[in-house]
Amino acid sequence: MFNSQNFFLFLIFPLTLLIPSALGDLSQSGFNASLPYLWPMPSDFTFGNSTLSVDPQLSLVAAGNAGNSEILKAAFDRYRGIIFKHASGVSMLDKLWGRRRTFVYDISELKIDVQSDSEELHLGVDESYTLLVSKKDAHSIIGEATIEAATIYGALRGLETFSQLCTFNYETKDVQIYQAPWYIKDNPRFTFRGLLIDTSRHFLPVDVIKSIIESMSYAKLNVLHWHIVDEESFPLEVPSYPNLWRGAYTKHERYTIEDAYEIVAFAKMRGINVMAEVDVPGHAESWGIGYPDLWPSPSCKEPLDVTKNFTFDLISGILTDLRKIFPFELFHLGGDEVNTDCWETVPHVKQWLLDQNMTTKDAYEYFVLRAQEIAISKNWTPVNWEETFINFEKGLNPRTIVHNWLRGGICPKAVADGFRCIFSDQGVWYLDHLDVPWDRAYHADPLEGISDPSQQKLIIGGEVCMWGETADASNVLQTIWPRAATAAERLWSKNETVSGNITLSVLPRLSYFRCLLNRRGIEAAPVKNFYARRPPTGPGSCYDQ
Repeated sequence: MFNSQNFFLFLIFPLTLLIPSALGDLSQSGFNASLPYLWPMPSDFTFGNSTLSVDPQLSLVAAGNAGNSEILKAAFDRYRGIIFKHASGVSMLDKLWGRRRTFVYDISELKIDVQSDSEELHLGVDESYTLLVSKKDAHSIIGEATIEAATIYGALRGLETFSQLCTFNYETKDVQIYQAPWYIKDNPRFTFRGLLIDTSRHFLPVDVIKSIIESMSYAKLNVLHWHIVDEESFPLEVPSYPNLWRGAYTKHERYTIEDAYEIVAFAKMRGINVMAEVDVPGHAESWGIGYPDLWPSPSCKEPLDVTKNFTFDLISGILTDLRKIFPFELFHLGGDEVNTDCWETVPHVKQWLLDQNMTTKDAYEYFVLRAQEIAISKNWTPVNWEETFINFEKGLNPRTIVHNWLRGGICPKAVADGFRCIFSDQGVWYLDHLDVPWDRAYHADPLEGISDPSQQKLIIGGEVCMWGETADASNVLQTIWPRAATAAERLWSKNETVSGNITLSVLPRLSYFRCLLNRRGIEAAPVKNFYARRPPTGPGSCYDQ
């Protein structure tokens, strides 16, 4: 039987090692049959040369301190449905012909041993796991699949890897695991691995958001950055200020508080935090549809009115309501693209600036810092776009996390000044930039330009951004995938994964993962099209598009 203390006695192969595969005719579709088809690549692993069969009645044996975890049980049921979509143990031919065959499976149980009984999901929660899949031998009277993890969220990551090892054999009509025994020891490179969605530019129905969250779990992303509102629309219900969602496009394109709670709960079941964003003081014109006093004037609808206590009372009310829904400790306050010119044209704002002896830039800083104080008072850590750091870094609260997007080189400067940073350079990780090829996105590294280990630790991770100007429910998933997977692997896997020729070592795995997403019902577009989300240009295999 598997003993975690003996696990580390096995030789750990380098990630660049090519592994003989039993994936059959994939090589006929341009695949390198010697690669391990796992995404993202595990930290360390060993393998064998056996093929194991998996019982379609695979049972869960929950051990350790999380044996009663509903999150774990639900995840096992989800993955069992994915793994055995085609396999029932008795083929339709056998049923029609009345044939009875006895099946002896190598793997009939999946043991999951979790140390902690806590289900708290927070930044930096331990997502490491070890996975063993072995054949019965002299040392084990039954075949075994075992996942060991410190937390249930590590177990979820192990379940995803286990599911990717399982392949349906269309000839034998059973599920098989090739190249067993597998010994995998895995953990993420970064604690924050995010995807932004934008529900202001186009409304995304709750079920679409759930599909996005589900797909994130397949790539081991762990933060959904929900850019809920912007200048175009305010679709979210805020009980303390019920007129705010008058700024929605229509009464049908709104999220109730119950919707938001449902999305957060759905994400937690998959080990994904939801980081909400309410962008201030710019990008907020839609707020004034319900509360016109927030506009400095009818001709100056943003930035929000910096002179009125009502503005900050309303922000406090929003954050108070949202704190009951979003337990994640990070909250995004935006702060980007603030054009303060019209503040100088509104008489009462202009007079206030004179009375406070402030320039408009000073007032911008005052607004951001006051919003930060409100968020911190509600036990949130503020995240702000990079413009706040560029314009007034010395004023920012030291707890601020700087979110890079506009240009390269911001994270190195932020961490040099002691701030934590999230990497989302628009040149590589903005998914609405349809002409960014997969390989350029894959080569991006959040640690670029940072050599000091103490500063590297301040890079908490990165995020791909799916801005919604040209994406809605009809095309958002094929715009996200598969390019989001490139960032997912860079944020999870060792940096050594990118060594060598990635066209040979990465592209086949990425193409395979894209097809895996398709098989799981996720509308991922072809990998190699010059423009993202384009459909195939002609007939052919999914694996060679």
